[in-house]
Amino acid sequence: MTTIGLIGSGNIGSGIARHAVAAGYTVVLSNSRGPETLADLVDELGPLARAATPSEAAAAGDLVIVTIPLKAYAHVPVAELRGKTVIDTNNYYPERDGHFAELDDESTTTAEMLQAHLPESSVVKAFNNIYFPHLANLARPAGSDERSVLAIAGDDTTAKQSVEEFIAAIGFDTVDVGALSEGWRFQRDTPAYTAPYFSGATPDLGRPVFRNELTATLNEAKRYRDM
Repeated sequence: MTTIGLIGSGNIGSGIARHAVAAGYTVVLSNSRGPETLADLVDELGPLARAATPSEAAAAGDLVIVTIPLKAYAHVPVAELRGKTVIDTNNYYPERDGHFAELDDESTTTAEMLQAHLPESSVVKAFNNIYFPHLANLARPAGSDERSVLAIAGDDTTAKQSVEEFIAAIGFDTVDVGALSEGWRFQRDTPAYTAPYFSGATPDLGRPVFRNELTATLNEAKRYRDM
């Protein structure tokens, strides 16, 4: 796996792209406004980066990251992602995205919605529970005493393994929460959502979060209806 496609290149997408290029990956960036709007970011990232349309980024990526507002998920290319592993970083913010009845009644999750939209892809939920400056600042090499963990969830074991390998290469360990349906455990407003990386830290720098600590917050998660 050498090429990372990004559908969305905002705070999280650009942060992942920076780490990926530093780890030697080629990245193909896209957004809803056109490749020309990504010229400065591509220049910053250097020769391993280029800009494209979402469909082109989807087709080019060995692994593709969807990091767009949830309200736009139905515009994610389908055919170009057939047979591929797709990382979903989405969170549901009704004030931004509008209301989705199936999320409001908790009959599904954001990542399961994307999976339904991409029936021939393997969706893995990741990168949604960390604040973007912390994603930028907390990457550490393997074996570091300050290496943080991120939560992932997915239904396909092989897909999750490829995501774990990518996340490891860019500076983080992972905690496998289980099936995609368990992704609610690190969604917005749960104990595992951003707060552990803030605790006791300078807000924008963050602090390392270790496996036992993140696991404890995941186990504390409650459904919105039970909060």
